[in-house]
Amino acid sequence: MDIDIGIGKSGRRAYGFDDIAIVPSRRTRDPEDVSLAWEIDGFRFALPMMGSAMDSAISPATAALIAELGGLGVLNLEGLWSRYEDPAPYFDEIASLPPEKATRRMQEIYLQPIDAGLMRARIEQMGASGSVTAASLTPQRVRQYSDTVLEAGLNMLVIQGTVVSAEHVSSRDEPLNLKNFIAEFELPVIVGGCASYSTALHLMRTGAAGVLVGVGPGAACTTRGVLGVGVPQATAIADAAGARIQYLDETGRYVHVIADGGMRTGGDVAKAIACGADAVMIGSPLASADEAPGQGAHWGMATFHPTLPRGARVMTGTLGSLEEILVGPAHENDGRRNLFGGLRVSMATTGYADLKEFQKAEVMVAPSLKTEGKALQLSQNVGMG
Repeated sequence: MDIDIGIGKSGRRAYGFDDIAIVPSRRTRDPEDVSLAWEIDGFRFALPMMGSAMDSAISPATAALIAELGGLGVLNLEGLWSRYEDPAPYFDEIASLPPEKATRRMQEIYLQPIDAGLMRARIEQMGASGSVTAASLTPQRVRQYSDTVLEAGLNMLVIQGTVVSAEHVSSRDEPLNLKNFIAEFELPVIVGGCASYSTALHLMRTGAAGVLVGVGPGAACTTRGVLGVGVPQATAIADAAGARIQYLDETGRYVHVIADGGMRTGGDVAKAIACGADAVMIGSPLASADEAPGQGAHWGMATFHPTLPRGARVMTGTLGSLEEILVGPAHENDGRRNLFGGLRVSMATTGYADLKEFQKAEVMVAPSLKTEGKALQLSQNVGMG
């Protein structure tokens, strides 16, 4: 139901993860009987997760490690790994920059041209482990480097931007026709981000294997402040899941909805799936791993834009190993470690055996969820406090 914002303008109420709760059903299950397996375009993964294509989170080495743990890491093909033979000194510098100098200096660092040879070498490096490889390009550069990624043996391409639409209008040049490109391209393509029913539906109609849902919820993203654009994630995911149903009715073809950003804890991951996501794409939790290239610093793909940065370098610190963050064990009680153990127990506690079932879980608006009865935690800054 629309709410009046003022005379002549109304809008829907939208909800983020902190606004909702998952409701237990009439049954419970043993966690060992719960399946987290996810399959997209013939590729099967033990965990329903993708590592976000951010330099601070994903390197060829961490992508291989994530694959060993059951997920899929996505390398940013327009980042430092494709600009410098040895990017280590630049990661060191970025992590040590004072906040007031970080953005300007990062703009300078990322002025180094992209090297197609390095791009090819990084993909081959990821593939050498024998795992599924995925990497991202922005719509503006897909045509330029599509042959390179094919020759390098990439398995899955992510076309990603702040907002990606099925119909980009330009008076200056010929925009990428997503539908034509995907139809002719030899690899499965995931596209995004989007945050509405209509955009998700149009992206599905391009033939994409999956759609990334999320505009501005990431820990390092400032899009919502810089542009005033975005939709809270719980609502955005549910709307995209509705588009998935519509498209499935139209065509009989299932397109995966991937929640991209805004998930900090296992509870957030669980809520994303319960709202209708098939999998999640996470960045800042991975950036806080001991093995992360960012060394406790984290930034997104638009942080270093030369004229309008839409991101910040934030400090995540280090929480533990990638294994501890993704699958445990956790030795703290704040939900930031063992994310997918949290998902598994959430599904077991509410009685769902697999992800498709869990997408049908009942959720409710619960603004007091994080504060009800938690006065001591809040006053002592522990647990949910």
